[in-house]
Amino acid sequence: MIDVNELRSGVTFMLDGDLYKVLEYSHHKPGRGKATIRTKVRNLRSGSVLEKSFTSGDRIQDIRLDYNTVQFLYQDGDFFHFMDTETYEQPTLNASMLGEAINFLTEGLEVKLTFYQGEALDIDLPTAVDLKVEESEPAVKGDTATGANKIVTTQTGLRVQVPLFVEAGDTIRVDTRTGNYLTRA
Repeated sequence: MIDVNELRSGVTFMLDGDLYKVLEYSHHKPGRGKATIRTKVRNLRSGSVLEKSFTSGDRIQDIRLDYNTVQFLYQDGDFFHFMDTETYEQPTLNASMLGEAINFLTEGLEVKLTFYQGEALDIDLPTAVDLKVEESEPAVKGDTATGANKIVTTQTGLRVQVPLFVEAGDTIRVDTRTGNYLTRA
């Protein structure tokens, strides 16, 4: 059991038989009374995102997770197939369980797969991935004086705001935490 004051982004816990991962965390201390801990959590089995509030002093069940390095193989409808790089097992995750991570998955990408008692639950992406630009708006001459940007669509369908010099066919590096353009690769 852990105190709810120890919750931070990325912490996983069990509540009422469901597994949750903290996405956002905020601590509110009113003038009188106990503090309130407000969290935005994702149910690791169903993929639904909820807001949960706790009173300071509450305790929740922490859990032990196992991590394996896997390689993304392919997508088959709503299912994403991975291969364990050590055992060559091929776990499958539903798109709803992955959330926004599906926008960054490319064939051959190595990620950490989270397991709880042998059940595949979630992935941890690297901090940046390289994505190929599929569609790009044309740059207009004269827009460069203000440091203008445009929206491009990557091979995974992710739409990213980039500088005007990025064209279709270029490879860009994108931050997986924010979805922002970092540099041209």
